[in-house]
Amino acid sequence: MGTKTAAILLTACLLLSACTAAKPESAATSNNQTQATSETSDNTDKGQGTASSPTNSSEQAGSNHGNNSTAQTTPQTGKTVADSNEATNSTATVNKTYHLDKAYNVVPNQQGAEKKVVLLTFDDGPKEAVMINKIIDILDKHKAKAIFFVNGYRVKEHPELLKLIHDRRQPIGNHSWDHIVLKNKSEAEVKKQIESVQKIVEETTGQTPVFFRPPHGAGGDVGRKVAKENGLLYMTWSVGSLDWTMKKSQPNKTDAILKNVTEQLHPGSNILMHELPWTTEALDSLLTRLEQKGYQFVDPQSIEVPAS
Repeated sequence: MGTKTAAILLTACLLLSACTAAKPESAATSNNQTQATSETSDNTDKGQGTASSPTNSSEQAGSNHGNNSTAQTTPQTGKTVADSNEATNSTATVNKTYHLDKAYNVVPNQQGAEKKVVLLTFDDGPKEAVMINKIIDILDKHKAKAIFFVNGYRVKEHPELLKLIHDRRQPIGNHSWDHIVLKNKSEAEVKKQIESVQKIVEETTGQTPVFFRPPHGAGGDVGRKVAKENGLLYMTWSVGSLDWTMKKSQPNKTDAILKNVTEQLHPGSNILMHELPWTTEALDSLLTRLEQKGYQFVDPQSIEVPAS
């Protein structure tokens, strides 16, 4: 009887010892899981959860640079103001504060609107993601918008570049399909040149352009007619940067662009530029100079367009 009791007591002691040894391992596992969850949460809050690597991809470049702010426009001046607190996919409502006169200058619709404004435009794209991103980086720095007048054949070759411009919240204009002189073409040919661009831009971005600039500033009466039928505001320009006349080897191109624009500058200037390397290099200095002269950058959305 004494032997059985001793055996039972020995077995109980062994079981108790095993249970006591298992508890620290279980607790350690639980603590490690909690710490891992906490670190993951901390990294997510600090933006460290996902690593990104540099890329030359147009689509990825657009995403990396893209919609970190939503542009709002003051109805009185049309000057854009970035508001990073708003949702990035919202669309600002902009009053139609301005119209274009017969010389394609930007003119206020009523008293009290800022007169000392300029409209920024870039023709003949889209060309290169690096250049587009640099231009838009500078525009964003100055809280400015510009119309990017695109050619259809370029969009067909690189639709991702058009999407880049759209995703970075810059207005897109129609510059015809082939960049040809339209004024002597038939109405059927002009319709094809203009409406094909409307179609491909809508297919790529979900929106159709509302601004049209004929190549070489030569659209003729038929160009005006077809533009109006498509709800497009026809325009050429009132200030030329003359960047298109410059050669790669020409020295001091930045100074030349600044001189060309500022010598012609006046309230309501509709400034023609192009997607060119030297224009991109001159842009920050140019916009700074315009601001120093008291000019503001009109939001193209605040300009009246015809009903189709």
